[in-house]
Amino acid sequence: MSDTVLTFNSADLLEKGDGLRFAIPALGPHASGFVVRYQGKAYAYVNRCAHVPVELDWEHGKFFNMTQEWLICATHGAMYSPQSGRCIVGPCQGKSLSPIPVSEHDGIVTVHLDQF
Repeated sequence: MSDTVLTFNSADLLEKGDGLRFAIPALGPHASGFVVRYQGKAYAYVNRCAHVPVELDWEHGKFFNMTQEWLICATHGAMYSPQSGRCIVGPCQGKSLSPIPVSEHDGIVTVHLDQF
């Protein structure tokens, strides 16, 4: 959808910590995505609930639930697997977040909007 890649310092992406948000202009002027780290690996998704098209984070960059095991939609509590984006609890059960390819090498996390 885009010919862009975004890069972040690996040190800025903490295990089960705040996600790093970014704009996705190809999806519209207010569309965003995010990248989080879970079990040592970076995962990126479009910041849009699979049930209702609203952003997930309850505060800027806050994507994990209280136990930090699931990504959660602040609007209605749907919970998603950080590794797959699949909804495991809530009205969107069985649906998934839209994944964005991400890689990590030499201390740099790269979000591949050019492959999305």
